Formats: sequence, structure tokens, C-alpha cells
Amino acid sequence: MSNVQLHRIKTITEYHRLAGLPKPQHPLVSVINLESVQRPQADGPFRLIFDFYSISMKRVCDNTSYKYGQQTYDFDEGVMFFMSPGQVFGFDSDKVSTHKMSGWMILIHPDFLWNTALAKAIKQYEYFDYSVHEALYLSDKEENMINGIVQHMEQEYHSNIDKFSQSVIIAQLELLLTYSERFYQRQFITRKIANHQILARLEDALSVYFNSGALAKEGLPSVGYFAETLNVSPGYLSGLLKTLTGQSTQQHLHNKLIGLAKEKLSTTSLTVSEIAYELGFEHLQSFSKLFKTKTNLSPLEFRASFN
Repeated sequence: MSNVQLHRIKTITEYHRLAGLPKPQHPLVSVINLESVQRPQADGPFRLIFDFYSISMKRVCDNTSYKYGQQTYDFDEGVMFFMSPGQVFGFDSDKVSTHKMSGWMILIHPDFLWNTALAKAIKQYEYFDYSVHEALYLSDKEENMINGIVQHMEQEYHSNIDKFSQSVIIAQLELLLTYSERFYQRQFITRKIANHQILARLEDALSVYFNSGALAKEGLPSVGYFAETLNVSPGYLSGLLKTLTGQSTQQHLHNKLIGLAKEKLSTTSLTVSEIAYELGFEHLQSFSKLFKTKTNLSPLEFRASFN
């Protein structure tokens, strides 16, 4: 789309200015009431790239279409979204809208986390890289719990800054992220139909790839390949599989590969080297090592057990 206006927002102060908000209480962190946010004036689609983290709960009461990355979403109910630095947010409406938005947004610059345990730990929360259709849907009880934490953060944010301010806000942020992780695990389980459809489509994609002869030519595809095929983010696919099967996506792929290896070892006269090649391994040793790790037997020992 050639007429999309793209703006990179490097600081939280810059975002406040763009959104028509007063100067932030702290230059590296902000808690924003979305009813106070003014939509930027733009002729056509508009995109923002933040150089900081964003956590938000949003409800929109007009026809404006908002966009995260390449996904569009109409906020007809409250859901949580997480964005890491470098992700894209914007809207597609061409008209200037006086939309009514409720909810809140927390902005955290990476520098605010410097020299704290959360600076490294925050990268472990994969939902910061999920797509918009993988947003977190909360029950009323969960939403009230999250909103309570945010209210405490807001109170601290608007208090006079002292030597405890950063530690208190980070402690509340860690609690917010931990609960979000818990609620995502619940969502993987409770949204059974949609999530099991993803697993069924993954099995179909694996079968197509394994039966196409692509293993010998291209090797075992990456997690990203299957995530793109299923139109989900790699992190969401891994989290879903981990919750429902106890395996990471990589482990799931390896187990499927070993299952195919067992089939070839027990039903064909192909040599172990030929099987390793058909399964995309450049070196026999790599195949034998993975097979023994998964089965506690070498390929030849496994084949001998069928004779």
C-alpha cells in the first residue's frame, strides 16, 4: 500500500506528544488512559513503529479498523495485546475519526528495565511477538484482576518519583506478565476447537511435506515455515503445542521424523544411510545420534528387533 504513512516513535515522550497527551510523569514508562488519546491527523492509512514495549487492553466503539503488523482487528470486546520494540501498529480508516476508545496502555522503554532481572526475563514472554489474532481474551474475573494490577501501577506512576519507584513498578509489571502467561496457558486449553484445528492443520502440513520428497532436498523445515503455513506466529505455535502435548514445536517435528524413520527401518530394505538421506540428513552420524536419543536404540538395533 503506497500511501501508508509510517512513523517511528523512539521515545515515550514523543508518543505522548503525538497522541495529544501531557508530558509523561517518567520519560521511560507511562500508564495511559485510552479515553484521553487523540488519534493522529492523517490522510489515509497510518502506521506507528514503537522503540519500546507496549501492553494494552482496548475497546473501540466505532468503525475504525486497527492494524497490528499485517493483521487487522476490530476491537468489539476487551482483549489484551503485547508489542515488543520494532512491531507495527496503526489504523486503516481514511477519515478523521472521533472514535470512542476505552481501556489502558502501558509503555515501557527498554532502558527502564536496565540492570534488573526483568531486562532479560521479558524476552522469554513469547506473547510479545504474537499476531493480533492470537490476542489474549480474558474472563471477567481475569480482566478485573489485571485491571487491579494496572490501577496500582497507575497510582505509583502518578506518585512522586523516589528511589523505590522503579522497583515497585517493575514488581507490578512482573506480576502482570506472570498472570498474562497463566491466562494464555488457560486460553490454549479452553479455546479447544480453534486450537485443535491448528494442531490438525499442522499434522496435515507435516504429512504433505514429508510425503512430497522435500525432506531429501530441503531437510527438516524450520518452526517458522510451519507457523507461516498455518498463519500463526512461531511463538504461539510453540506455546500451544507445549500446553496441549507437552512438547515444543521442534520436539514435535523431531518425533514425527523419528516416527517416519521407524516406519522405513521396519518396512523397507533401505540402508540406514539411504534412510538418513531421504529424511534430509547430510551426515549419517547426525541421524543416528537423534534416533538413539529418541529411542535409546541405534537404527540398526531398532531394525534388528523386527527380525
